[in-house]
Amino acid sequence: MKKLLFSVLLLSGAAAMAQETMTQDGPRDRDVIPYNQWSIDVGAGVHKPVRPLAGGYFTNTPSFAQGDLGVRYMVNDKFGFNLDLGYNRFEGDDDSAPFKSHAYRVSLEGVVNAGTFLGFREWTDRFNFLVHAGAGVTAMSYKEPLDIDDRDEMLNFTVGVTPQLRLSDRVTFFGDLSIFGHVRQDRTFDGTAAQNLRGFDGFLVNASVGFSFALGGNEVHADWYNGSVQSQLNDLDSRVSTLETEVANDTDYTLPGYLDQNALDSKYAMKGSNATGTNGTDGSGLIKQLINEGYVNVYFEFNSTKPTNYSLSSINFLAKYMNENPSASANLTGYADELGTSDYNQTLSERRAKMVYDILVATGVDASRLTHQGQGEDASVEKSSDPARQLVRRVKFQVN
Repeated sequence: MKKLLFSVLLLSGAAAMAQETMTQDGPRDRDVIPYNQWSIDVGAGVHKPVRPLAGGYFTNTPSFAQGDLGVRYMVNDKFGFNLDLGYNRFEGDDDSAPFKSHAYRVSLEGVVNAGTFLGFREWTDRFNFLVHAGAGVTAMSYKEPLDIDDRDEMLNFTVGVTPQLRLSDRVTFFGDLSIFGHVRQDRTFDGTAAQNLRGFDGFLVNASVGFSFALGGNEVHADWYNGSVQSQLNDLDSRVSTLETEVANDTDYTLPGYLDQNALDSKYAMKGSNATGTNGTDGSGLIKQLINEGYVNVYFEFNSTKPTNYSLSSINFLAKYMNENPSASANLTGYADELGTSDYNQTLSERRAKMVYDILVATGVDASRLTHQGQGEDASVEKSSDPARQLVRRVKFQVN
C-alpha cells in the first residue's frame, strides 16, 4: 500500500514539474500565461456501493457521508491533472443488518475541459463541464460487525463528469458524478465476506456538489479562458459590423447619444480631423474635449470586469483617436459603486482599468502611451438607485 501511494504522489509531482519546464507549446515564464492554472476543489455528497455486499446487507440509495478534496493543475485551457483525496463512510439502512466501514482513497486523474472543445465559450461564460479519469489506491477499514485490524487495500479506477457554474472570477460551483471500479477488493463493503472475483470486483458511484477556488494572480481560471483580449476584439469587430448593418438597414434605428456620430457632428460641427467646431476648436481638439469631459466611458455590470457590449464602441473610439494622434497619451481610471467593502472595490476598480488597458494594447496602441489606475468607490450617486450605480461602474479616459 505504501509503495502504491508513494508511486501516485511521485507521478503527480513529476507531471506538474514537467509542465513547469515545457517550452515547445508555450512560454516558460509563468507570468505571461493569461489565466490561473491552479485550483482547490472541495466537494461532498452521496454515494452508492453497488457491489460487493454480502447477503442481508444493504445501504440507502443514495447514502450520505462522502467527500473529496482535489488539487488541480491545468496545463492549458484544455487539459490538466487533479490529485484527489476522498473519503466514504458506509452504513446499513433500516432493512439491513448493521455494519460500518470506511474507505480512504488517493488518485491521480487527467482532466479535460470539455466545454472548450464543445464551443461553450462562444455562447456562455457561466456554464462549463469537465471530464476526468484516472487511477489510484483505496484503503477500506471495517468496524462493524467485524473489527478487522488489517485494511483492505486495492487499486481504484475512476471516470466522471463535472458540470460547472461560474459564480465569480475566483469561485465556481460544481456538481460531480464519478464511477469507481476497484481491483483487488478482497472483502465486501460490509466486511463480512471474502471476495474471490478477478478483475473489477468492486463498484462504487459518488455524486457530489461543491466549490472550486481559483489560485493565482490572473483574472480568469483556465476553465473559463476565452482567448483573452484577442477574443474580445474579435467579438468587438463582429458587434460593430452587426451594428453598422442594422443602422444601414433601419432608418428608425437610434444609437445612444454619445455613440451617435451624426449627433456629435451636428453638435460640434466635426466633419473631419481638420474641421472646426462652434467654439472654433479643431476637430481633433473637440474629440479630446469630448473624451476628457466624460462623454466616452466604458461601463461594467455589477461585480464584473468585462465591459458591457455597448461600451466596446467607447474603447474603439479611444483607440482610433490614439492611432490618429501618435503623440497623444491616455490615462485610464477605473471606478466601482458603493456596494461591497472598500478594499474589494479598490481592487475591482484597478482590474477594470487594467482590462481596458489590455484591450487597447491589443488594438495596436503602444503600452508606453497608456497608464491605468483604480480610484475605488464613486460615491457621487444615490447608493439605493440601481441605474445611478450603473453610471459609476466605469473606466473613464483622460488624454494628453
